Amino acid sequence: MVRGRISRLSVRDVRFPTSLGGHGSDAMGGAFPLQHTDPDYSAAYVVLETDAEDGLKGYGITFTLGKGTEVVVCAVNALAPHLLNKDLGDIVGDFRGFYRQLTSDGQLRWIGPEKGVVHLATAAVLNAVWDLWAKQEGKPLWKLLVDMDPRKLVSCLDFRYITDVLTEEEAYEILRKGQVGKKEREEQMLAHGYPAYTTSCAWLGYSDATLKQLCSKALEDGWTRFKVKVGADLQDDIRRCRLIRNMIGPEKTLMMDANQRWDVPEAVEWMAKLAEFKPLWIEEPTSPDDILGHATISKALVPLGIGVATGEQCHNRVIFKQLLQAKALQFLQIDSCRLGSVNENLSVLLMAKKFDIPVCPHAGGVGLCELVQHLIIFDFISVSASLKDRYIRGVGRVCNQMETRNSFCF
Repeated sequence: MVRGRISRLSVRDVRFPTSLGGHGSDAMGGAFPLQHTDPDYSAAYVVLETDAEDGLKGYGITFTLGKGTEVVVCAVNALAPHLLNKDLGDIVGDFRGFYRQLTSDGQLRWIGPEKGVVHLATAAVLNAVWDLWAKQEGKPLWKLLVDMDPRKLVSCLDFRYITDVLTEEEAYEILRKGQVGKKEREEQMLAHGYPAYTTSCAWLGYSDATLKQLCSKALEDGWTRFKVKVGADLQDDIRRCRLIRNMIGPEKTLMMDANQRWDVPEAVEWMAKLAEFKPLWIEEPTSPDDILGHATISKALVPLGIGVATGEQCHNRVIFKQLLQAKALQFLQIDSCRLGSVNENLSVLLMAKKFDIPVCPHAGGVGLCELVQHLIIFDFISVSASLKDRYIRGVGRVCNQMETRNSFCF
């Protein structure tokens, strides 16, 4: 039973100097040819305290980079009045209403709505609420979601702006049907974990020597799926992709990530040159806001057997709705902290189920690998009931406590 009145909200600006080792470097930002050279992984770290006797606290994060964190911290503090002195039971008793209250603040909404810095702050705050709720129930988040009555769960979600593709009743039916075989799928997750891939050996800023060393270590550790950063220089991409493909062999899975670097025609031309390395997908080939551009790229790459993956910088459920409607992606990548916390992520999982598109969450930043585990395990147990073409990023460079064995996460 949820209990307690929220008595205090605090937020910290937490940063790690990951750029010193080239960790997180990709093809965007900065100076050509090597672009994103200063990705200091960071987080706005929210702590909620209540007056409940148990003394439990709720912890929530949103992933950021460096100095952007201070802006998110300001937004979190601006949202604080919506939570202070509120009863936790009242919040989760009308979670949909509370979600709308946060996302519809009469003044803060002007610098959104439901996107950008304010939405990142909303995610951090609501992630802390979900954490506190799960702790008071004595369950990890995924178990809280899996055990929740489907009617109760859909009541936590905001279907505004997506009812043309998913109604509340349709969402309920998906969850109701997901009750069949749920116990067996839960046991499967606990015993075997979730399929995973690694990016940690192929950041764009790594030397060939570092890449080889880390790739060899990943192979020794049993990894079978690898992602490589591309997009800054075609000939360099060809050389690096050939190096990695030769190391991992033809049977293992290779993904590519351009981090929004290309225009649409450039993406198609570039990937035609990289097709020989048999990538499963190209991630973020162009602007995350260009839905029709993604659709054009997606259609053009079908003959090459390359899928399009995107979503880590999709603002909200509406953008995901349109990507699905436009057939613009073959792999959907939710971000646990860019969307409006668990509430909005679940609505996207349910839309993906309706469109039969696999979900492969974005992760790797501060705390992301840990948080998306809960969402994707819930997706398998209660929504998709499938592991086909579904993977989680299992290894990061910062603050990751997940256990990985033979390309599976626990």
